[in-house]
Amino acid sequence: MTTRRSSAETREHVLAVAHELFYWQGIRAIGVDRIAAEAGIAPTTLYRLFASKDDLIAAYVERAHEAYREWFRSALDRGGDDPRERVLALFDEQNAMLQPEVCRGCPFLMVLTEFPDGTTASHQQAVRMKQWVHDQFAVLAKDLTSDNPDRLATHLTLIFEGAYASVQALGIDGPANQARALVETLL
Repeated sequence: MTTRRSSAETREHVLAVAHELFYWQGIRAIGVDRIAAEAGIAPTTLYRLFASKDDLIAAYVERAHEAYREWFRSALDRGGDDPRERVLALFDEQNAMLQPEVCRGCPFLMVLTEFPDGTTASHQQAVRMKQWVHDQFAVLAKDLTSDNPDRLATHLTLIFEGAYASVQALGIDGPANQARALVETLL
């Protein structure tokens, strides 16, 4: 006997399948029929949950955003109460996340690349995510003793984002592997 999923459970299942396919193979490369087939549902069921592929993509980006915010906060918490240790813990966790078996690069940078039109919901969500990351570094920089917290936040953001940008082409042993050491020097 098979158990039926609720609409919310089916939606989450479809988003999990879409995440794997979009992240590892590209958003434009994957069609709705493929997602439905891999999720084990009919395309009509998928379209009851998401009015269009654009709606599915926007939901995928929002789900990724929520998971990323949770990961980011958790990584900071590993550093305890000391602001410097919080920042270093984040870069330690980023390095672990950048390993090739779990990372193809930043999903938000991929969205920005695949959807350069700034009017699309997915592009706007990816931009908001990148702004959120910078805002987090701005808060952290204010907690550190810095002559120029705005510049420090910008530098931390650049190093953090640069690690994601370089890992896909140059691997974890490339520049991304030096992010934490660079941050230590900066701090």
